[in-house]
Amino acid sequence: MFACRIRLSGGKDGYVEKPLANTIEECNLIVAAAKRYNRIVQVGQWQRSGEHWKAALAYVQAGKIGTVRSIKTWAFMGYGKEFPRRPDEPVPAGVDYDMWLGPAPKRPFNRNRFHGTFRYYWDYAGGLMTDWGAHMIDIALWGMNVTAPKSVVAVGGKFGFPDQDGDTPDTMQVIYDYGTFSVLWEQSLGTVRGPYDRDHGVAFIGNLGTVVIDRGKWEVLPEVEQGHYLVPAQPIQYGNGRDLDSHTRNFLDCIRSRQQPNCPAEAGRNVALHSHLGNIAYRTGHKVIWDAGRGDVAGDTSALALTKAHYRSPWSLPKIS
Repeated sequence: MFACRIRLSGGKDGYVEKPLANTIEECNLIVAAAKRYNRIVQVGQWQRSGEHWKAALAYVQAGKIGTVRSIKTWAFMGYGKEFPRRPDEPVPAGVDYDMWLGPAPKRPFNRNRFHGTFRYYWDYAGGLMTDWGAHMIDIALWGMNVTAPKSVVAVGGKFGFPDQDGDTPDTMQVIYDYGTFSVLWEQSLGTVRGPYDRDHGVAFIGNLGTVVIDRGKWEVLPEVEQGHYLVPAQPIQYGNGRDLDSHTRNFLDCIRSRQQPNCPAEAGRNVALHSHLGNIAYRTGHKVIWDAGRGDVAGDTSALALTKAHYRSPWSLPKIS
């Protein structure tokens, strides 16, 4: 987040990895910085540049499956079975470890916390929730045109591999309530047989049928009544496999045109908000209420504390000048 703010204030546009930042407070700062310095920010939620994702959501938004009452989002990833604890060790040659840590807490070097697997520690990331969740939940928000839930509850733990290293759960379910529909996030490390026999995806469940989407394809699963489909059957619709390339091209085009990209900072903040709230509900064990008017967690000091950035000295939270 700090590096992103420096680039924006220095007059540079930015392509930012998801999740947008490691706390809700930092996400809000990046959105403010992009506006203050009039910069193009593309967040790497690259499904937003995929044509088959757009086609599936257009089908849902046209009312083809009737009233949508719930959306399932999930990631069942086969990796994570082998992640044993390792002893601390000297910093490898050529690594500026203090700069790598940045504002995160000072700890001895441990390769488990370094490249790749750093995402399983709260100091630096949010586990599968902020990794794949940031991609799949984004589709639910995009499809339903919402930015924040009313409340969030979560259950989970290190159920599959309790002796593995890391802080984050290998198994978790999170429910987001929007008043007239709900979104479910479900994660599982070490298994791949997810809902609809897909290791990742999004399912919009309507009164007339269900639309299921993943990175390769989308399809309609009609409801059946008295031997008849309630929506017409159609062949599976496949993507072109170039979503990431299209997302990169969109960023470059917007640098030239100064138009907003497919996934601006606000869209990144909205999905990071959901990912962080899910983890906060899990970590506190509380039902988290979101106050839309204040743009913050309501009435829960332990949850509120986890929305804030806590930097070690001499690092400090950047300010928008």
